[in-house]
Amino acid sequence: MRPESPVDTASPVSATLDKAAEENFPVAPFFLPRAWRDDLMAVYGFARLVDDIGDGDLAPGGADACFLGVSPDQAHDRLAMLDAFEADLRRVFGGSDGTPRHPLLKALQPTVRRRSLTPEPFLGLIAANRQDQLVTRYETYDDLLAYCELSANPVGRLVLAITGTATPERIRLSDAVCTGLQIVEHLQDVAEDLDRDRIYLPAEDLKKFHVDETDLAAPSAGASVRALVAYEAERALKLLNEGTPLVGSVHGRLKLLLAGFVAGGKAAVHAITAVSYDVLPGPPKPTKARLLREVGATLRGEG
Repeated sequence: MRPESPVDTASPVSATLDKAAEENFPVAPFFLPRAWRDDLMAVYGFARLVDDIGDGDLAPGGADACFLGVSPDQAHDRLAMLDAFEADLRRVFGGSDGTPRHPLLKALQPTVRRRSLTPEPFLGLIAANRQDQLVTRYETYDDLLAYCELSANPVGRLVLAITGTATPERIRLSDAVCTGLQIVEHLQDVAEDLDRDRIYLPAEDLKKFHVDETDLAAPSAGASVRALVAYEAERALKLLNEGTPLVGSVHGRLKLLLAGFVAGGKAAVHAITAVSYDVLPGPPKPTKARLLREVGATLRGEG
């Protein structure tokens, strides 16, 4: 069941919001208060659209470019689209040149005002997608973590801000969870990312496991690639375990939501393990039964 949306469901808006069902974690499940669901979906709409711009996955027809005032000849220029998107975001925060143009950003504005959100997390997500246009390889694990600071951690910080539960310690734990989720997603999408000429596996680790780019382009993973993926999956799981105490620090329905985030990542790691770390044929997806098992374990505080 897709969460109710606070925005018009006309395409391409619905095409963007419908992608919530494909995520490794619940975006705005039914058990949350309606106001939270609306605000979380407004933030998701922003985050999903900026990723779609950065990945070149916009709905056909150029409607998003039209909303943003980008000319047809620039609609396929991702950096130009990101610049226009940032300009529209600044209208959300009271820029001098009027109200937001894109319907997803119009829907975001009431959330920003109601929750007193700041521009920084949103600008971080845009910066991550700009980086994707310019940086396609990461030399070290620390380089990858710095990317995740832009591409993933702002989402968790926005969830804490929307629910009024942000503290320095919860932000630290949330960052660990979000970075872990991002690394898991990179492992699921090795083949898809390579098709986009992107590799998020650190070059120093490829060298350590004697893996080159041709190995990642194979239809199935050899022993060296599987060992590399297992190594990165263990890193992701360590981050998810490090952030798991975030769940125990809150109460009520928020506790269940955050357990869903953590459990989604752990279930995805299990799915990768279940295919013996051969992620090259396509993204391994966790079963609902495994997800529910992980939710239960997370709620019980099991690492």
